[in-house]
Amino acid sequence: MNDLVVLVKNKPLVSTFLLFEKMGYKEHRVLKRVIADHIDAFNDIGFLHLEVQKPIDKKGGRPIESYLLDEDQFILLILLAKNTPESVQLKLRVAKEFRRLKKIVANIVSQQRDPNWQNVRSDGKIAYKQKTDVIKTFVDYAISQGSKSAGEYYRCLAKMENKALFFIEQKYDNLRDILTIKQLMQACTADDVIEKALIDGMAKELHYKEIYKLARDRIASFAAIIGKSQVHL
Repeated sequence: MNDLVVLVKNKPLVSTFLLFEKMGYKEHRVLKRVIADHIDAFNDIGFLHLEVQKPIDKKGGRPIESYLLDEDQFILLILLAKNTPESVQLKLRVAKEFRRLKKIVANIVSQQRDPNWQNVRSDGKIAYKQKTDVIKTFVDYAISQGSKSAGEYYRCLAKMENKALFFIEQKYDNLRDILTIKQLMQACTADDVIEKALIDGMAKELHYKEIYKLARDRIASFAAIIGKSQVHL
């Protein structure tokens, strides 16, 4: 069962789009109208976030606009919305999720204040910058060999590395800002592994696709040695 409450910039929020059916509403816009009719009350509690998502239908359609509510705003919504047997269970579920995420946020903040964590994070940024510089050279190398989408390697290499090292259950604004010291050190080493693979492949004048495969294989071998670990959430 996927969580309804997610972290957005270290703030637990819940989307009305994920709530409306579970609260007994057939249409999302009807639940949103409850908020619109009492917008001043919601804004008095705190800033009311609005999220715009791409249409679910890939063929087109209107973007989905939903409200992202903090815990107090969710409680107000529950007080204003209709009560159903389903909504009672929903209240309990969301309340538990808010409580769990608040503890996680507190732990993250405490961790980020640790001088040891700060030092490792700082060293990791240096290694990450060095890797990024090598990726830039690799992108130019791939373009020279005819690649039409070489710029995607920044994203592909990062995704490949994270997937190999960590169990990740949701998106984060910056994954490394919430990793533990041990995970940061592993990510830093993985950056070095990728950097070295790209340099070795280009030195041997391999095809750019073979170089990417070399980096992927070396990361897979590294991950097999250290094992994957669970990110905070």
